[in-house]
Amino acid sequence: MTLIESAKLSRLNPHDYLADVLARINEHKINRLHELLPWNWKPVNTLHRQAA
Repeated sequence: MTLIESAKLSRLNPHDYLADVLARINEHKINRLHELLPWNWKPVNTLHRQAA
């Protein structure tokens, strides 16, 4: 299954998901890559709100 199909199954907008993941993956810690999988993913702006 592709990331796009997985995003759709997780009820995500595939474009938004991939754009966010591609923007973040370079700085993301390798031992936390599971956070970027469609079923675990949270947009950056959601993460900032939770931290505040």
